Order: sequence, then C-alpha cells, then structure tokens
Amino acid sequence: MTSIESSMQSYYAARAEEYDKVYLKAERQADLRAMERWLPPVFAGAAVLEVACGTGYWTQFIARSAKSILAVDAAPETMAIARSRIPEGKVEFLVGDAYDLSRRAEKFDAAFAGFWFSHIPKQRRESFLAGLHASLKPGAKVVFLDNFYIEGSSSPISERDGDDNTYQTRKLADGSTHRVLKNFPSEHELNAVVARLSQSTAYKRWQYYWAFEYVVARP
Repeated sequence: MTSIESSMQSYYAARAEEYDKVYLKAERQADLRAMERWLPPVFAGAAVLEVACGTGYWTQFIARSAKSILAVDAAPETMAIARSRIPEGKVEFLVGDAYDLSRRAEKFDAAFAGFWFSHIPKQRRESFLAGLHASLKPGAKVVFLDNFYIEGSSSPISERDGDDNTYQTRKLADGSTHRVLKNFPSEHELNAVVARLSQSTAYKRWQYYWAFEYVVARP
C-alpha cells in the first residue's frame, strides 16, 4: 500500500460517521435527486461490481434495479454503515482493495465507482483500469460518478504534486486535518484515459456533478 492509499484509508475510516453530511449541502439537492433517479435504470438487470462503495449511499439506488451487487471498500468503518443501510439479499459486501479486485472468479456485467476516480493518482489510473476490466465481461458497462470543482462549494485546492495531482486539506469534526488527493478530470481527460479500452463513451453533466459511462472494448 502506498502512502497516498494509506492516508486515504485512514481519512475515510475517521470520516465514516460524518461522511454523508456531504450530501446535505443545500445547493446540491436538485442535482442529487436527479442523479438518484438517473442511476437505477443504468444498471437494470446487471450483475454489478461497485468499487469504493463507502457508506452505501449510491449502492442503495443501484440495488433497486440491479440483478446483484458486489460492493467493495477498503474501510470497514464505512462498510459497517453500508451494511446497516441496505437489506441483505441482493448486495454482498467485501472489505478489499480497489487496486486488487482479482479475488473473485466471476465476471461482472457492469461496474460503478462513485466519487472514487477523483482519488486515483494520475500515475495509477492505467493499472486501476486494468485490474477493474479483468473482473468484467467483454462489453461490460462502466460508470464513474464524481463532482466538479466549484469555487465556494468545494474544498479549496491546497497543493499540487510533481505528477499534477491536486490535494485538498480537509478538517473533520474531531478537529483532525487530512491531506486528501482529489483530482478534477475534464471530459477530454476521461476520454483520453479510456481511449484504447472502450468501444463507446458518454458524458453527462449536472451543475455540481458529472457521470462518465463507457463500454469495455471486446478483444
């Protein structure tokens, strides 16, 4: 585990109990309701691999229409909240590493990652996607959901490293501060990342959020 991964895992473990406060911002409610309606039909009837499920906020909406979900997260603290939020049956939860998704033999029809792609170091995007695609069927659908940087609504960018990753300094209710890697990729950048790996792509915008969808290329 790299130092960035370790610090991210520690941050989200510490933030677990207050994580969902991010969904209470008044100015974002219209977007959130629209996204909650948009997401279930995208995964209708699919066996879905969800990466970095966190507290299960988005899992609960995917579960309305998906055939099944394997929800993976590195932090047992957030996963405990996810387990309490979603009734047993359709969703299986697994504490695991987003960069090592090869423990399961089955292949999935689709994959989803909400607010995770922005936390991947730019130098690790290719290896993450290789590991993700190894768990998917050819022609599988992949959806990344994340947020734009909005001045006055987003935490300010506090630094930039030599690989052009950006960071925020975030403070939790207990007074602790955390250095969090948070990139804000453009539509062009997302298309470039999957150019050799996808058959087709689609990009959807809301005021504060975006969704990037693509179909994994067949061999």
